[in-house]
Amino acid sequence: MESKNFKAILIILSILVIISVVINLNIGFIKLSFEDFFYQNSENSQIASLRINRFLAMLLAGISIPTSGFLLQEYFQNPLAGPSVLGITSVASLSVAFYIFFSQDLTLPEFLQNGFISISAILGSVLMMSVLLIFSRKFQDKSYLIIFGFLVSALAGAVVSILQLYAENQSLKNYILWSFGANNQVTSNQLLVLFIIIFIGLFLSFKSIKPLIGNSLGNQYAKSLGVNLEQLKYFVIIASSLLSASVTAFLGPILFIGIVVPHFSRMIYSPAKLWQQWILNMILGVFIMEFFSIISEVSQFPINVITSLFGVPVILMMILKRK
Repeated sequence: MESKNFKAILIILSILVIISVVINLNIGFIKLSFEDFFYQNSENSQIASLRINRFLAMLLAGISIPTSGFLLQEYFQNPLAGPSVLGITSVASLSVAFYIFFSQDLTLPEFLQNGFISISAILGSVLMMSVLLIFSRKFQDKSYLIIFGFLVSALAGAVVSILQLYAENQSLKNYILWSFGANNQVTSNQLLVLFIIIFIGLFLSFKSIKPLIGNSLGNQYAKSLGVNLEQLKYFVIIASSLLSASVTAFLGPILFIGIVVPHFSRMIYSPAKLWQQWILNMILGVFIMEFFSIISEVSQFPINVITSLFGVPVILMMILKRK
């Protein structure tokens, strides 16, 4: 019976994803025809290419950010854990800010520059995740990690503000544009880099699901099943950091989606079935990000503003519900 319910949920979500993708490809100031998407010589082929890149960027973000949040929540056994709340996104943003503000005199090809932005975001997120794991040993109650992550986020925001205060106009403009989450400005080269990094992160996520099932039953039981807890820890660190940092590098800090999507997935289907939960997180994440992209195009609001307006009330309700 549960198997049938899961299949029905997948079918419904898949239909919603297809509808949102079609709308996303056809929304904008210029109306495009079918030929514009398939013929390079058509009048609006360049605009069609930009919309395809926008759709692909939201697709990758919808897969990677919820997966990152899902891994962190299952590992820390805390539904409020996520790359934005635990400070991972903030430190990745700080790393990108350092790179943008201090590399203004360097003249690098676009592909190399995008690569360095991605590397700086990943290094920042890996550093933050490592610090979190060190402190997790000192806190008996892992809920304190939420407070610690909030403090780190506040500190990272303060440092970014100082950098903005002394930055030159062009560097400041570049950082602000990046922080808005410009999903319609992602190039094909950036998507290629993003895809490669996310693919590695998803592979490590795949290797982590089975050990996470044992970990959810307790450390002693996991060890009796042969789960390598040390290896699991590093898989979760690297996978969640790669997934969240790569999206942060090219699309800006997309907040709260890594917390909200896993929460909705647990409401839809059995939280104990982690393989199904992972699949649900990715499909539901793609639908939500494509839907937000549509709202962004209609309202002209930056994508990270929309995710925050959506995420903050949901997280507040989660906290009040748990008392």
